[in-house]
Amino acid sequence: MEEKMERVARKIEFLENPKKRGNIPPKELLGMIPIKNTDTILDLGAGTGYITVPAARTTAGMVYALDIDADMLDLIKSKAEKEKIENIITLKDSIDHIPLPDNSIGLALASLVLHEMPSLPRALGQIKRVLKPGGYFVCIEFEKKDFPKERHPRIASSEMEEAIKLAGLNVSRKLFFTDAIYMIKAKKL
Repeated sequence: MEEKMERVARKIEFLENPKKRGNIPPKELLGMIPIKNTDTILDLGAGTGYITVPAARTTAGMVYALDIDADMLDLIKSKAEKEKIENIITLKDSIDHIPLPDNSIGLALASLVLHEMPSLPRALGQIKRVLKPGGYFVCIEFEKKDFPKERHPRIASSEMEEAIKLAGLNVSRKLFFTDAIYMIKAKKL
């Protein structure tokens, strides 16, 4: 039990480290995205709720936190209860099997998680499926660099942009927060 608690604590510390996220506060990030007061939002690979909780404050719509780790979902529930946020629903599943109906989400966010997908095309297909026509997908990822010491999987921004287009989404914006972290915004037509 103690080992599990230590593992969860290490994961929380890692996921909430602002340096890992390019020192971009969630509120600033969300301000760059067209969020309507009634949007239904899906936070893919929600982790600790770093984006889920602030997103829930920006909309009266439901915010779904999808993650494969039940401990992270419990943490999000705890944060929501503590902050008296009632529009968060947690979902334990994978991005390549989103348990939501077709055309049900106004905004899907994937922050630093798609590089972990065994099949990027399948994950992007699921994202497109759940997006409403006119809905947005925002992807934040690590830029792939040719460093011999790079231990973690990365997806080059050009490869991600092409994969998003191949999934049938219209890329409308691409920007770099740092030389190592980029954002791509796409729309389902």
